[in-house]
Amino acid sequence: MNCDETRPLVGASVDRELSAGDEWRVREHLAGCADCRRAADAVLTVGQAVRAATYHRAPAGLGAGIIAALGAVEDGADVSPDPVVGESAMGGAARAARRRRSAWRDLLRPLGGGHPATGARIGAAPAAGWVVAALLALALVATAVTSGLRNSGGAGAFVDELVASHVRAQLSGRDLDVPSSDRHTVKPWFNGRIDYAPPVEDLAAAGFPLAGGRLDYVGRERVAVLVYRYRKHVIDVYVFPPGARTAAPAAPPSANDGFALARWQDGGMTWWAVTDAGPDVLAAFRSALDARLHGG
Repeated sequence: MNCDETRPLVGASVDRELSAGDEWRVREHLAGCADCRRAADAVLTVGQAVRAATYHRAPAGLGAGIIAALGAVEDGADVSPDPVVGESAMGGAARAARRRRSAWRDLLRPLGGGHPATGARIGAAPAAGWVVAALLALALVATAVTSGLRNSGGAGAFVDELVASHVRAQLSGRDLDVPSSDRHTVKPWFNGRIDYAPPVEDLAAAGFPLAGGRLDYVGRERVAVLVYRYRKHVIDVYVFPPGARTAAPAAPPSANDGFALARWQDGGMTWWAVTDAGPDVLAAFRSALDARLHGG
């Protein structure tokens, strides 16, 4: 890839939205291009600043207070804390402000009660309700995203990244770079693509058939992913090389967003397994894998 092809993909690469193949090509270019590396570092810095930003939650009674204040304005009450000039002095500005308050009052009325709608307002109320519902939905989404960004630091960020990689692979339909149940096909496929050799075993006899493998990019590491099946579930096994810079927590969580996780060390490598099956299934899978790796 050249710079013109790489630059549009830098943001998606930092956000881990690229397929394994595209991510590989972008990383190969970044390894030899200082300008594109600086561009990628700039995007990464912005993301880190957003995650580190302080989040301020609105008071629980803010919405009710706004609706009450708008109702008071309609009734003619003065809700200004310290009026210094009259409407005659403000002229058009006061009238414009009153029109803006009226528009917000009409939008908020379907949720906040207030005076019954009459005439044309009856027809406008359902539409206004939908508008307010959409605004509230957007606010909830923004809150969830901001909360997620605040919590995505250190070890928690690595676990989130691992689960996101698993989900992204399933949604994209490209969870297998080498679809095969033959370990003698899957294992050699990684040769030349990574600088270590992950053990590959077929566990079909234990109920966990090998489906294949893929190359992914997690924790700033190229990592081999071995894909197994359990009934209708997928078990992704991420095998990190010795000395990998994985931000692994001291006590890894057993679940994240409904996905079961497990982490262990074997053969000098760090193993992570992620699945939407239950933790008991993952424990049985690990027992079967350990028995096969160690000749049990």
